Amino acid sequence: MGNGGEIYVFDMGEPVKVLDVAINLIRLSGLEPHKDIKIKVVGLRPGEKLYEELFSADEPMIHTHHSKINIAQVALYDFETIRSRIDMILNSLSKISDTKVIEEMQEIVPGYKSKFEFIN
Repeated sequence: MGNGGEIYVFDMGEPVKVLDVAINLIRLSGLEPHKDIKIKVVGLRPGEKLYEELFSADEPMIHTHHSKINIAQVALYDFETIRSRIDMILNSLSKISDTKVIEEMQEIVPGYKSKFEFIN
């Protein structure tokens, strides 16, 4: 199916909740959830996400002859241009605002979202 260098993406079906997996594992072990084994939901830790986006809208999937296997069409970027823009930001950190740094990063990295909000 491949010619070398492809990134294959498998259709894994619908997402499942970690809580449901934990409950099923406890039951399959012959125990009762919340009685024999307590489940504590602690929330997200810094940097964790509820959903993972594997590819951007600029990276469409190419269908193969198998309905559950696709090939990722990865967007190409000019490394030297990106590196020079990041170097410019790093060299200007003491001179430009936090908002400007975020704006520059959003131009360099498609889909970049900062966890910081700044008021101009």
